[in-house]
Amino acid sequence: MQTSKSIMKSLTIGYFLIAVAEVFAEFAMYKPIIFVFKPLLTILLFTLYLTSSSRKDTLFVLVLLTSLITNILFVPNTQNYLLYAIIIFTIHRIIVIVLIIKLQKIKDIIPPILGTAPFILIFFYLFVETTDIPANSYLILVVQNILISLFAGLSLSCYVMNDNKQNSILLISALLFVMLQFTVFIEKYYLTNEFQQLFRPLAMSLNALAFYSFYRYVIMAEIKQQ
Repeated sequence: MQTSKSIMKSLTIGYFLIAVAEVFAEFAMYKPIIFVFKPLLTILLFTLYLTSSSRKDTLFVLVLLTSLITNILFVPNTQNYLLYAIIIFTIHRIIVIVLIIKLQKIKDIIPPILGTAPFILIFFYLFVETTDIPANSYLILVVQNILISLFAGLSLSCYVMNDNKQNSILLISALLFVMLQFTVFIEKYYLTNEFQQLFRPLAMSLNALAFYSFYRYVIMAEIKQQ
């Protein structure tokens, strides 16, 4: 037991050290470190989950696997690979939503719908007000806006209906992912080629914290169901 806790502690420290290094690499725009450390973050989180979880939920393994594949596909930065990355990322978001529904045992759909509505309004207001979105990105953005709104709405409704530590961490994770999507959206469509040295490190920081928070939520949900 002590050995397992020691390994988990080492993996957690390693995760955040690499996250910090990745943030600095994004700030310096140093591609070799970005290409290596970005997938490594997911691999470390995957190892940490396998070490700390007694259940090894297949859905969460798929969440991490699709995240890893997405990060790898973003590396070449070509049109074809970008399309594949977006498709895998969409699947990733769907699995996340299914996992939350499973862990929370959600049966009443009214609270999640009420929780999702404000996020849908915010994201689609930004979408409508943005004039520089390429026509071939419309469908992708609509789908991504719906999925992140569902994720955030589910998390918010779970927190409101049952304010405990597990749901607080879920809400924190969801809000970090929402902030990440806002950051990427502003960078891509409002401040293109401006403030890259600020937005990329910010996005990386939010990404690392959001995934770690979601991992903590899954572990706590699994312990509660034992």
